[in-house]
Order: sequence, then C-alpha cells, then structure tokens
Amino acid sequence: MPSLAIPTTAAGDYVLILSCPDRPGIVHAVSGFLVARGGNIVESQQFGDRLTNRFFMRIDFEVPGATDAVAMREEFAPVAEEFEMRFELWDAAAPYRTLIMVSKHLHCLNDLLFRTSTGSLQIEIPAVVSNHPDAGALAASYGVPFHHVPVTPETKPDAEAELMRLVESYDVDLVVLARYMQVLSDGLCRELSGRAINIHHSFLPSFKGAKPYHQAFDRGVKLVGATAHYVTGNLDEGPIIEQDVMRVDHGYDQDQLVSAGRDVEAQVLSRAVKWHSQSRVLLNGSRTVVFR
Repeated sequence: MPSLAIPTTAAGDYVLILSCPDRPGIVHAVSGFLVARGGNIVESQQFGDRLTNRFFMRIDFEVPGATDAVAMREEFAPVAEEFEMRFELWDAAAPYRTLIMVSKHLHCLNDLLFRTSTGSLQIEIPAVVSNHPDAGALAASYGVPFHHVPVTPETKPDAEAELMRLVESYDVDLVVLARYMQVLSDGLCRELSGRAINIHHSFLPSFKGAKPYHQAFDRGVKLVGATAHYVTGNLDEGPIIEQDVMRVDHGYDQDQLVSAGRDVEAQVLSRAVKWHSQSRVLLNGSRTVVFR
C-alpha cells in the first residue's frame, strides 16, 4: 500500500534518550561509551529534576563504520543497567510510522498531511482511521489508505480491537488523535501508553461538550488556545507536551473564534508530533521533559 513519507536530514547517525535516578558519573559513562566506539556528539541536552531526583538526557551522535541501532542498543544495555536507565536508541533519520485518527474536523489532519508531504515532519503516515467517512477524500488526495471504523456504544469494543489490529499490521510507532471525537477505553489507553498524542482546545474544564468556542464567545473570552498531551485513562489529563494561545477581542465573531482556535490546534499538534518523532519528549511522571 502507498504511504506518505518524505526523507529528512538528521544531524547525526543516532539519537539516544534516557532517564534514570540522578547520581554522579552518568554523563561520563555515556560519553565514555561513545568515545570507545569513535563516536562524535553532535547535539547534547540534559536536565536534572531536583523534585524527583531524576536525570534526563538526549544525545544526537554519529559513529564511524557500519552498524545499526539494534546493535548499538545491545551494546549500551550494560551501561543502562548499571545506572537503572530507561532508554531508547534510534536511527536518527528513521521516520516514525504514525497512524492518524480523526472524526469530522479535518484541520489538524490536513496540516499533518501537508507538513509531512513537504518534509517538515519526520513521520511516515501509513493510514488514516476515522469513525466517519468525511476524511476519505483528503487522505486519498495524499495517497494514504483510509479506514472507516464506525463506533457506537455497542460496537466500541470491536472498533477498538480493529484499531489495535491496524496499529499492529501497519507496524505503527505513534498514534495521533487529530480531533478524534471518541473517548478511548482505559484498556486501549494502557496499550498505547506513551505513544498516543491527543489535541484539544484549552477551554477545558470551563467549556465542555458541544460547541466550546461558541460557549467561550458567549462569555467574552480574550484568549484561545490548545493543548497537546499523551493519552491516558484520565480524559484530557495526560502529560502535556505543548500548549499555545492567541489573543482575541470583541471584534471576533463566533466563526472567527472557531477559525482562530483551529489554527492554534494545528500548530500545537504539529509541534508535539515533531518533537516526539525526533525523540525530544521524555516522560517525567505526570509531566514531560521536552528538549526542543
């Protein structure tokens, strides 16, 4: 099947991200591992959280000779074990295989498809899934397979089983809920933990339910915004990756307020997807560390 993928240029050969209890010697051990293999660090960022006593690090590096990420992970494992590290090591140029889920609002989907087609995002989109048929034509215009999976209270377990079948069959690394207006079950949230991103307007919890922008207009809000976060069983309360706002005033009518909100949603979601696909987001309990 066709998929949407544009090659990108990475700074180095590999990206290593890690978190562990903070203690002396971590940076020395990591840099020593790279030096022993003739590695060169292209970019390095680190953060020590004094509240949790955890250390976070991201290194973009290159190594001479033929090797691969699997071999590098196996070689790094003893270092990780010594320092109780949670780590990931990826080929820096490898695109994240990203399945996008959407309902009837297509602005975020359209933005992700376009940015991917121009090489702005290091992702590959093997499929789009929706509980409505509306996004089929848009997906087809980019040559991306479209799957219509209707959801009702009675069919929700079967629909979620079909979703996981698609995630596995397409070998998906990341699931993006690009205004997918269905609440995922706790079980599905656990299965997708750390690899599913959601976007929503920032009016929560004040303006819930249908037409939140219209509710906000009626209250005369002066800011509209959006939040991108990882999906958890607690609705719209997962670890936040990115947020943004824009000012509005009395001159905005309801439709203009909706349009402004959609622009912010698309921008915030694309940044969250970009940072995740570049291994720049590390979980820190209910929060995140984002190495921009």
